[in-house]
Amino acid sequence: MLPSQKRRMAASFWFMVLAFGLVLAHLYQIQLQSYKYARQAFETGAQGVALEQFIRGEITDRQGLSLTGSNYANRVVVFPALMNEKERLLQQLAAILNLDAKQLKERAQRGAFYIDKTLPDSTCKALQQAELSGIKILPVYRRYGSKPLAVHITGQIGKICSREQFARLQSAGNKAYQLGDWVGQSGLEYFYEQQLKGTLAKRWAGVQVDALGRVIQGPGVLVDSSDSDPGRLNVVTTIDVRVQRIVEDVMDRHIANGAVVVMQAGTGDILAMASRPGYHPEFFRDVSSIDEMPGELFVDHCTALFQPGSVFKVVLAAAALEEGLVQPATVFDCAGAAAQPVRCWNAAGHGRISFEQAFAGSCNPAFVEIGNRLGAGTIIRYAAAFGLDKQKISGYPVPVDMHQDLSLIAGQYSLANSSVGQGPVLVTPVQVTAMMNTIASGGSYYTPRLVTSMSDDSGRLVRQFSADQPEQAVSPATVAQLRALLHEVTESGVGQKAALPGVGSAGKTGSAQVNAYDEEKVDAWFAGYVPDDNPRYVITVLVRGGQSGGDTAAPLFREIAARSMDIE
Repeated sequence: MLPSQKRRMAASFWFMVLAFGLVLAHLYQIQLQSYKYARQAFETGAQGVALEQFIRGEITDRQGLSLTGSNYANRVVVFPALMNEKERLLQQLAAILNLDAKQLKERAQRGAFYIDKTLPDSTCKALQQAELSGIKILPVYRRYGSKPLAVHITGQIGKICSREQFARLQSAGNKAYQLGDWVGQSGLEYFYEQQLKGTLAKRWAGVQVDALGRVIQGPGVLVDSSDSDPGRLNVVTTIDVRVQRIVEDVMDRHIANGAVVVMQAGTGDILAMASRPGYHPEFFRDVSSIDEMPGELFVDHCTALFQPGSVFKVVLAAAALEEGLVQPATVFDCAGAAAQPVRCWNAAGHGRISFEQAFAGSCNPAFVEIGNRLGAGTIIRYAAAFGLDKQKISGYPVPVDMHQDLSLIAGQYSLANSSVGQGPVLVTPVQVTAMMNTIASGGSYYTPRLVTSMSDDSGRLVRQFSADQPEQAVSPATVAQLRALLHEVTESGVGQKAALPGVGSAGKTGSAQVNAYDEEKVDAWFAGYVPDDNPRYVITVLVRGGQSGGDTAAPLFREIAARSMDIE
């Protein structure tokens, strides 16, 4: 075969491949739009209503389970086009449902609608007996259940409340918006608004009408349940609903103000993340009512800054061991209440105490001396290696709080207080969890991650978020020593109430004095991991206004850890 013939055959082959590829792409586009075309055909000759509370994708845990508690619930659906005596029927309906008849009439003028009100059995029975034409009881898909999880993470939705917000949404992507639409106002609902917003209701009910708007006799109410909307995506998080439920149950019983974070050891994946006080997104969808609520409700304490107290001694211990400045048997002197410049919580003093004992007993004067030996620069460097200058959470782009500034440790008169986790040292519970995870993970720092992927209606992943590569913070030899120290805290030190017999736990207490409280109240911390020998969960508990880390936070760590370990 001549070279010219070979070239022509090769060109023909690739032309056919290209043509075939274009045909496939066109067929895929037609398939993608088929649901849209089918719905448009259905709606063209109908007056109807979407049987979805909000046309949005789901926010799910790692297994695809809804975090908002989405569910079907029976609702009264009104089809004015089917009412022969509209005014009388609406008055009867208002009386049965105990609603304002005037408001129902106003809504009926705009077409079909459903009444978002829970129906007790007695009401359903009364409606059935009344046999009102144009009134149906149909299942409507509601976004929020009675106990949604991780509300500070998922966030809330509200109506577009300004032309500025409307213009921003219109320019952000290819989704169409109208003034008054429900959109994400905070959390993942806000960050992923463009992906979550749907374009078609997956469930819809309508009445067939002709070109003049007259009801076509025969078919009555038609319900379309295509159960698919190519325009919306689901946000898949790292959360495990089983762990999240445990955390929220413990918090509801014991923590009025604080935070809990649970991370999967050996990764940066956040399995649970909860803040108190909490709220129910369903009750605060009206922006005007949100403005009247106390701001503390909507603060996610998991990503807010607090003084860590003695939890920060983990950084100093790691730096001192890694730099060879101390050994477990190194001796310090503690004068208790007479110690300067920072007194010890033990007023009588520990006397001569080894480094190992000082860590387990959280001795302040010993760590003030260690801080002086290390110097501010070294402390800052190790704090950064443990991620205490990084507020990044993969997939959860919360704004950075600029009040966090490790360089302030080097300020005049700051070193002593910083050495015991007070003064200018500020951290978030997520950061503390990532710090402790670094030790549980052999010295590798993992960036916290909250969102793993996006999925479509079929559960197919259409976009994945890769985890950042871990960075080595300290050597394996130092990690081994730190793990022995952390174990001693729960074995014989101030964290014994976090001990988990038969499983083994390790961690560190913290009691940060805050001026807003009286002298006996502190921000109480416990951060640690279980099991001790092969960590599975890394858990941080913060209780605002507690007694101490060892008395207030440690027992809650133990309960969360014990119940989580029972999960298969």
